[in-house]
Amino acid sequence: MNKWLVGLLLAAVVLPLLVFVGNLKVEVPQGGTNSVAEASPSAAAAEKSAATAGIFAPELQGIAAWINSDPLTIAELKGKVVLVDFWTYTCINCIRTLPYLSMWNDKYSDKGLVIIGVHSPEFDFEKDLDNVKKAVEKYGIKYAVALDNEHETWSAFKNNYWPHKYLIDANGKIRYDHIGEGGYGETEKVIQALLEERAVAMNEKIE
Repeated sequence: MNKWLVGLLLAAVVLPLLVFVGNLKVEVPQGGTNSVAEASPSAAAAEKSAATAGIFAPELQGIAAWINSDPLTIAELKGKVVLVDFWTYTCINCIRTLPYLSMWNDKYSDKGLVIIGVHSPEFDFEKDLDNVKKAVEKYGIKYAVALDNEHETWSAFKNNYWPHKYLIDANGKIRYDHIGEGGYGETEKVIQALLEERAVAMNEKIE
């Protein structure tokens, strides 16, 4: 076989492969996946995330059940600093963030912070209340957990990721959000700043 024919055959095989690879992109699908990809949003997602700052938080919608709390609403929580955390109990990235959420609940709940874990399932078995209760007990979650089984609150927040944390100030505006793991120090500083703002507005002293 001559060199010209070998080169032609190689071009026929390699060029389509290069085009295919060049068109590939990595993104988290709608609803996310229970993988490390959840913690690595695209640049477009980061821009979308930043665009949420300063808008009023949507109301919690379509909640099937509550754990650790009576039903809550964003409207009723005005005057508090609210952290809304979208999670699901089979998501390893979510599980790794839970100790930090519990720590913040312990440190700041008596200073005006309310944490709501919005459990938005990926799989049907995650919609079962008893399964979620077992997970809440397993991970020592003491803050409110809302079962968003039909992703109505997820959709209201225009969310696409697990885990995804939104911080809402005492006036009901989203001031900060973080997608995926990490950023714990930064998130806690925002919590502290929003609590200080609240204390000043309410003429309270925060220790």
